Formats: sequence, structure tokens, C-alpha cells
Amino acid sequence: MSQLLGSSQPVQARTSHSSFITARENPTPDNPVAENPTLDKSSTPSRASILNSISVPAQEQKEMPNHGEDKTPRNSLRPPPAPRFVSYFSENFTDEPALQSSNEDSTSSEQTATNNSNGTEDIEAQHEKLERSTYTTNTNTTSQDPTQSTSEIHFRSMNWLQCSALMIAETISLGILALPSVLATIGLIPGILLILIMGILAWYSGYVMHQFRQKYPSIHSWADCCEILMKPLGWGRIGHEIAGAAQILFLLFLMGSHILTWIICLRTLTGGRVCNIVWGVVGMGIFWILDLPRTCKGMSWMSVKSNLKVKSNKENKLTTPTPPPAFASIGTAVLTTMISVGIRSPPQEPYTLWPRAHLSLREAFLSITNIVFAYAGHVAFFTFMSELREPNDFPKSLATLQIVEISLYLISAIVIYVYAGSGVASPALGSAGPVVSKIAFGIAVPTIVIAGVIFGHVASKYVFNKIFKGSVHVHTRTRVSTLAWMAITLGLWVVAWVIAESIPVFNELLGLVSSLFASWFTYGLPGLMWLFVYKGRWNEGWWMRGCFV
Repeated sequence: MSQLLGSSQPVQARTSHSSFITARENPTPDNPVAENPTLDKSSTPSRASILNSISVPAQEQKEMPNHGEDKTPRNSLRPPPAPRFVSYFSENFTDEPALQSSNEDSTSSEQTATNNSNGTEDIEAQHEKLERSTYTTNTNTTSQDPTQSTSEIHFRSMNWLQCSALMIAETISLGILALPSVLATIGLIPGILLILIMGILAWYSGYVMHQFRQKYPSIHSWADCCEILMKPLGWGRIGHEIAGAAQILFLLFLMGSHILTWIICLRTLTGGRVCNIVWGVVGMGIFWILDLPRTCKGMSWMSVKSNLKVKSNKENKLTTPTPPPAFASIGTAVLTTMISVGIRSPPQEPYTLWPRAHLSLREAFLSITNIVFAYAGHVAFFTFMSELREPNDFPKSLATLQIVEISLYLISAIVIYVYAGSGVASPALGSAGPVVSKIAFGIAVPTIVIAGVIFGHVASKYVFNKIFKGSVHVHTRTRVSTLAWMAITLGLWVVAWVIAESIPVFNELLGLVSSLFASWFTYGLPGLMWLFVYKGRWNEGWWMRGCFV
């Protein structure tokens, strides 16, 4: 008996947080309740179950001390109601059903815990665990610093429509202006086939990027992606640094190409009366000011007018997106150019269906790289995925981009080349004549600016996260983070301005950017991602074999 009870004291059963019931000593082994006629069995079923669960041999019963017969009626020994458990860490703990359930569970656990000596410790541990969880929940919701919560930056705030607008504004910008000259170099039929095929491949490579990030959700940039790709070779960290540097260089060249296009635009509008360096500095300042918002949603007002116009009523809510100004800008400019070249006199050099005579290898590859540049938006896709409210919606944004992109590329390139002839200018807006070209360039200014701002934002965010990784400045708007963001964006735009002034030829700059970086980010590295996503399934059916090849 001493092993069961732990001492020679009377048997005790804890029935609440603060009350104990003392069992009657020397009960009859067969029926301990029968010798007390005053015991109400219906009123104390839990006590009978407790006493019946204790089996005491007769020899040990004689050794138990008798302190006298208990005169107290058993009906008066009902335990008082358990006090409501309220955490003193919070004043708003008002979940009544949860409290009652937890108290009932703890009471029933206490009633059955008399079979072992660890019952009390288990119950106390449960209460302590409940109290700790209550404290954690309430401190997470009520103990935040008000000044810090107001300065917190919410990055995952875009919906798929806003993402589509950003992707259209980022991708359909400068590339479309070089495509008519591409057809003039390699011919109408080869050019159409290349634009269509490379557009479909770019669509699928973007979808593979989405699948790869779904498998590795920690990816936020190309550096993170290449670290995973190179890890099987033991070069994960090296791959991270190389890809990060390549991404920054690619974005810097893209930013420089937008400054160069800005210079060409302003030179056309002013008739060349102002030095190109002055226009370059003015454009650099505008790009830098518009790059000060730290989130993609903060920039989406530039791509979608007033973000999304929402019309709501009591019965239903209708969301009506307005056309993005960047897309409307470049679309209107290209349409103006197509109308202008269509109503002009026939060109002196008509179009040709096949490549022109004496085409050099350099000219052919330069034309192909210009098509690659037109689909070079993949460099920013990981950033857009990271800031989507629902990352699974990225294929919707990608489909919207590619359908609009391929259609607009084909229509504009074919129409402008057919009516302008083999002497089409690059950028194509210069083929519209002196007056109309000024109008077209003026309409295209929003696209030139917004797409460059998006590239600058992606580059600045990578550098900023690289410097302040793991610190509070990444997700909050502090004085240090604000000044650092301003300095980083300004420094990157200064470098881009230097690149634009150093390579003043539009097609040459686009070809250099494409050959160095765009082909890898759009077509090369997504192929390696496909091998990771479909590992072990490369030989399943004709489609998988074709993709593997």
C-alpha cells in the first residue's frame, strides 16, 4: 500500500485546482460504498469510480491507521466548481467555450489520475502549457510596438492582375521597337517563325520557373536559384555569388538601355538642340525618384492606373481593372507608327520574305539576340513571385503577359516592316516621319520610364537585401533603411547612366545585353530547373523526352 499511495496518509484525489477529497479509511474490499447508507450513488459517480479503481489487499488495510469514523455526509463532499482559468498576461482572454472545454478536460484528467503517482504532475504540466500558449498568443497580438507596426512593410501584397500589369510594363518596352529591323535583316518568314517559337519557349520557361519556386519556396532571386542548382556539385555558395553578380550586371545594362532610349526620345522631341549628356542626367534623376518606393505594389500605380478600380455594392463586388498606362503608352505609340507608315508613299526598298543578300553571321546573330531581348523579362520573375499574395496565381499573370506579348510583337513587326520596307529605322518609332515620330516618342515616354524603373527596383532590392539580410531594416521602414535605399538606388542609376553614355548605339547595346545575360536567364537556366523539377521522370512519354532533349 505504501508503494501505491506513497505514504501512510489517507488516500487523496485531487478534483479541482484548490480542493481535495479524503477517502474513508478501512473500506470494505468487496463494496466500499455499501456500508454507508447515506451515500448517494447518483450524486457522486466519479467518487465511486475513483474508490473502485483502488484495490487494497486486506493485509494492508489492517495496517492503515484509524483516525475515527467520518461523520460528514458524503453528499456534502461534492467538489466546488472549478475556477475559470484566466491568464494574467492578457485582459482580452474571452474565449469562453475554449476555457470551459479546457477546464472540463483538466477535471476529468485529474479524476482519472489517481491510478498513478504522476497524475498531478501531468495535470500541472498541461495547465502550464496552456498558460504559456495563452501568453504567447496574446503577446504576439497585443504587445507590439505601435511605432514599429505602422512602419512595417508588407511585401506579399500583389494580386495576379497587378502582377500582370507589372510584367507587361517590364517586358513589352524596348524589345518591340527593334523587331521591325530584325525582319528587315533576316526576312519576313524566318522572323515570324523565330518570334513565335521563341515566345512559346519563353512562356514555358517562365512556367518552369514557377514550378521550381513551388518546390523551393525560399527562392527570392536568381542568386538563391543558382545556389540550389549548383549545390549538387558542391558549388552552392559560388553559384549564389556568380548568379547574383550576373543578375545585377544584366539589370544595370537594361537600365542603361532605358536611359539611352530616353536620350533618343528627348533628342527627337527637341530636334537635337540640347546635349545628350544633359538629357541623360535629367532621365537618371527621374528614374531615381520613381524608384524610391520599396515594394512592387508601391510601383504598381505606375503600371495600373490607380492600381485597380473596384466597384462594390451590398450584393456583390465587381473588380474592374483599368488598362496599364505603360502598356497603353507603348501600344498607342506603335499604333501611331503603324498608321503613319501605312498612309505614307510606298518605300523605296520593299520588304523581302527571306534574308537579304550577303547577310553576315554577325548581323544574323545580332537580329536573333534582339528577339531574345524582347523576351528578357524573366530576370524579374522571382521578385514578382515573392510579392504575390497567392504565389499559385503566377501562371495567370504569365499567360496574360505571353498572349499580349506575342500578339503585339507579331502585329507591330509585320505591319511596320511591310509598309516601311527594308530601310526601317531602329527604334521603329523613327520610321514614322519627322512630325509623327515626335508624337510617337512622346506617347512612348511612360513605357520608357516605367520599365526602366521596374528594372532598377529589382536590382536595388537585391543589393539592399544582400546588405541587410537578417536585420530589422529589411521589413521595416527605419531611418537607416530609408537612407540606405535612397543611396543604393542612386548609385545603381549613376552606373546605368555611364553605360548609356558609353554605348550610344541602340541595337548594339541590346545585342550585347542579350548575348551576355538574356539568353541564360530566359532559356538556359530554366532548362536546368526543369531537370530538378522532373528528376527521375525524364523518360516518361514522348513529351518528357522532347523536353529533355
